[in-house]
Amino acid sequence: MQRRAFVGAVFAGLTARGKASAAKAGLIPKRTFGKTGEKLTLIGQAGGRFPLCDFDQATAIVRRAYELGVNYFDNAHGYWQGRSEEVFGAVLPRVRKEVFITTKSTNRTRAGAQAELELSLKRLKIDYVDLWQIHAVGEMAEVDQIFAPGGAIEAFEAAKKAGKCRFFGFTGHRDPHVHLEMLRRYEKYDSILMPLHMADPGYLSFEKLVLPVAVARGVGIQGMKSTANAKLLQSFNIKQCLDYVLSLPIHCLAVGCTTLGQIEDDVRIASDFRPLASDQMSDLRQRADRLKGPALEDWKRNVERAGREAVYAGG
Repeated sequence: MQRRAFVGAVFAGLTARGKASAAKAGLIPKRTFGKTGEKLTLIGQAGGRFPLCDFDQATAIVRRAYELGVNYFDNAHGYWQGRSEEVFGAVLPRVRKEVFITTKSTNRTRAGAQAELELSLKRLKIDYVDLWQIHAVGEMAEVDQIFAPGGAIEAFEAAKKAGKCRFFGFTGHRDPHVHLEMLRRYEKYDSILMPLHMADPGYLSFEKLVLPVAVARGVGIQGMKSTANAKLLQSFNIKQCLDYVLSLPIHCLAVGCTTLGQIEDDVRIASDFRPLASDQMSDLRQRADRLKGPALEDWKRNVERAGREAVYAGG
């Protein structure tokens, strides 16, 4: 599903009051990314939605994001069967010193993860990534694989020692309890990435369960799925969705823009961002609560279905 129901160019430059306001370069606020000391723009261009574009459109979006001052670029080995990394490789190497590039691996073994990193670097046309992440950890069995002898954590430690990644962390969106177990197993992560949006507190909540632990650990905190894969945009506008997540104690938010208008919109909103008051945050949560659950967040574990199946099995 496309992250936004409108084409940003049609509405580009409209403020909440309806007045024209074009996105301007260099105005995006930055936050220090946890203990890394890196200063990242509030929003970053993510490569996960590039299959909704063609290659030239995707490179134009990345180039425009950079021109507008975005310095955080999120990717993964598996996005678009590697084409998303190739998009970054077509634009970002020439400005390597000015940007923070991330990628991710879903392989749970040392050898497999190392092989993915080498191919990712080749696609990205760079010698190192700023942040490499253990990607999409969703089951406790995967945690065991990652930390078993010969598991992926060995590849991540070795890559950091060798200078092929400056920092490393992990991501996931299926179950906050798996995130908590990843945090329990290891003390040296530099970052974490999790889904955060106004309906999340009502169902298997990363905001309630994981975010406070991540804050206490001092890791760099990235948000994603701020519009719940565009489903929230049936009831809320994009500014409300972005402002809600950016008002949480995070450092940056990955946004999956697929048009030039969308990146212009998001940069304008981020540049004008002011934290929401607690009562405004509460109001948005209450309004979104009716949408909560697996129908909205189909990437999370469906505990409602599991409960129904258990009742049925019990006769």
